[in-house]
Parts: sequence; structure tokens; C-alpha cells
Amino acid sequence: MTRVLLVDDDEKMRASTAQALELAGFAVEPLASGPEALALAGPGFAGVIVSDIRMPGMDGMTLLGRLRDIDPDLPVILVTGHAEVPLAVEAIRGGAYDFIEKPFRVQELATVIRRAADHRKLVLENRRLRAVAGKRDDIEARLPGRTQVMVDLRYRLRAIGGSDADALIIAPTGAGKEVVAHALHDLSARAARPFVAINCAALPAALIESELFGHEAGAFPGAVRARFGKFEHARGGTVLLDEIGSMPLDLQAKLLRVLQDRVITRLGANEPIPLDVRFIAISKTDLGLAVQRGSFREDLYWRLNVAVLHVPPLSARREDIPLLFLQLLREAAARHKLPERDPPSAFLAGLAAKDWPGNVRELRNLAERVVLGLEGAELAGQGARLADQVAEFERSLIAGAIAAHGGHLRPVYETLGISRKTLYEKMQKYGLDRRLLVDPDG
Repeated sequence: MTRVLLVDDDEKMRASTAQALELAGFAVEPLASGPEALALAGPGFAGVIVSDIRMPGMDGMTLLGRLRDIDPDLPVILVTGHAEVPLAVEAIRGGAYDFIEKPFRVQELATVIRRAADHRKLVLENRRLRAVAGKRDDIEARLPGRTQVMVDLRYRLRAIGGSDADALIIAPTGAGKEVVAHALHDLSARAARPFVAINCAALPAALIESELFGHEAGAFPGAVRARFGKFEHARGGTVLLDEIGSMPLDLQAKLLRVLQDRVITRLGANEPIPLDVRFIAISKTDLGLAVQRGSFREDLYWRLNVAVLHVPPLSARREDIPLLFLQLLREAAARHKLPERDPPSAFLAGLAAKDWPGNVRELRNLAERVVLGLEGAELAGQGARLADQVAEFERSLIAGAIAAHGGHLRPVYETLGISRKTLYEKMQKYGLDRRLLVDPDG
């Protein structure tokens, strides 16, 4: 059954459209705002998003842009009034799958959704086949890098991702821990179900239990209606607990029980509710040290410390920085529909030598500023073509690997993730002779 995220701030319109689409055979999740859709639609999402254009806060056009940042192939259908048709046409050029004009017949919308769903199914199947064939897959595109720490990270991520095990991600600020969390979700059998992110540091202390566990009507002053908590909202999917080290100790005890028993009880209720979710916790700091300080429960720490992923800072993968920056530069240029910039080799070498306390996020911000012309004016008209710079970097990478492995080629192509045939072709292309790259005294 095709899953449809239906986004509309008009409650009556949302309810009537959802009911009609359910009768047409779709699994519909009615949502009142764009941010709710962003929490559910990841790169592994196997359904279709239908959104009204005119909404307060995040409108349909902004939602489209945010969804395309997550996955450019997510099928988004926009619902538009007659006066907004030119805007919707512009959205098609910007990546929307289609648009439908109000008032519309449900059969018409259902036909467009089915076409979009078939297209999405084909996209995801092609990605799966590419991954099975051993080609550069979605995970490598999201977490690029040829340094050993990144190769190890992707290996562990794939090993853990397909399981249902809870996971702990340790990473400094800006290193990409959220990307790793989304990848874990998308590699799992839960990829088509909700991905609910919870920032433990941002939850108000007075409402934290209600936010996580939900409540019944009358559970506390102001609770006029029963409400699902975030845990319950994620049923069948994944819960991301960001900044878990900031969770109060009393709530850590309740979380431990949830992890062990897989049931929750809403505030003001007595009946336990079974909970089928996978938990992924994120921390910037070593939780073992927090246990020693007494700010984190030891039993919860050992419950989480089974499948652990360490995301390295840029300082631990300096060789990746030039190519990573070039990729971020291309992405920024495409996002802003501006020409790509060609940084000279000296500029790229300088990036690799620099400290990056903000890690990938800081490097991405620099790429944005360079593309927008706010920084790096000296790049204009200087340096070799981008393809030449990439080729030179690739040549040095292969030469270094051959030297490091004493001229033995098997560990070279295995480490670089390429075939023997590809390695030979590149050695011939770059004029590399393994006999000249090996230190005779080494």
C-alpha cells in the first residue's frame, strides 16, 4: 500500500482529502505543517508527499526545497489555487513531481500519486541494485572519504544498519552525526516508517515526559485532550535521541525501562502500550566520562553501548578535505543555481592544513560563501580546471597507496574501493610505475 504524507494546514480539507485517499487504497498520514513532513521523509522514504502551497510558517515551496535537500528524488505533488498555477509550474522546473489545481477530483489526485509512487519505487530499486553491484552507493555519497576512518565508519554503518539493534553515535559538533543517524534508519527495514528526531537538550523540563510518552485528557492542568507522545508517533520507525547526555537522571531511568521492556505508559493512564521502535542516541561527549561524573546512569550507558559509531572530526581525515570541499562546492552551486568555482590547488592544500573546529558544517558554510562570492574572491580566474585538480589529487592518492603497500596492488585497490582493472587503467593513465614508487630500503 502506497504511503502518502498529506500536508495541509486546513483541518477540514486535510481530513476530507485523507479519507477520500484512504478509500482509494492509500495509507495516508495527515500532517498540519511542513516540519512534520520533514521528520518523516528521508532518503529511504518509499511514498509520496502531497502538500498545499499556501500555508503559514513553512509554505509548500519552502517544504519542496527542504525535501530536495534531503533527497532530490523525493516525489512532491503540490496542491495549488488557480492564481498560483505559474508558481506551481516554476516548482515543477525546480524539482516538484507534479501539481494539481483546486478544486480537484480525488480520482485525478490518486492517478498522479500512483504515477509518482511507481517512479519512486523505480528510483529506490535502482539504488539498491547499484549498492548490490558494489558501485558507489548512497551511503558513500552521503559520507564521502577515502581515509581509513571513513572506510571503517561506512563498514560499521552498513553492518549495524541492517539490524534492529539500538545504536549510539559519538561525534563532535558539525561532524555529520545526523547524517549517520539518517543513514542507519534508511539502511534498516524501518526505512519507510517514521524517523522522529528529539533534541533532549531543547525539551522543556516541565513537559518532557508528556512530549515523549504522551498523556491522557486531564493528566495535568491544561491537558484537555489525549495526545500521542513522540515515542508513540514513531511506531514502526526510528527515534533519534540527540544530546542524550543532557537528559535528566529521573527520565533516564524511565528511558531505560522503555529500552528494556519496549512498552510505554501515557501520563494519566495505567495501560501499557507496546512500542515497536529502534532507538539511536547521539552524544558530543564520551558518555563514559559522564557516568564517572554521576550525570549519566551506568546501566543506561551499557544498554546503549552495544552498537557504537564514532564519527571522526575533520582533523582526523585531512586527506579527505580537498575532495570533500569540491563536492560541497558543487552542491552549493547547484542549490543556488550559480556557476561552479574552480579553486586553485594551493587553496585546496590550505584547507587540508587548517583546523576545522566546526568540522563538515564549517567547511560547508565556507563552500556556500565561496559560491555566493562572499569569500574567496582570489579564486576567480585562477588555478587549473576542476577536472585537472581532481585528476591530480587522484594521482597522488593512488601513488601514495602504492608506496604505502610496498608496490603490492591487491591491498591498494581493495583499500581504495576500486577494481583491479580500474586500478591498472588509472596507473596507465597517470604514468604510475609501482617499481619507481617503492622505497628499496623500506
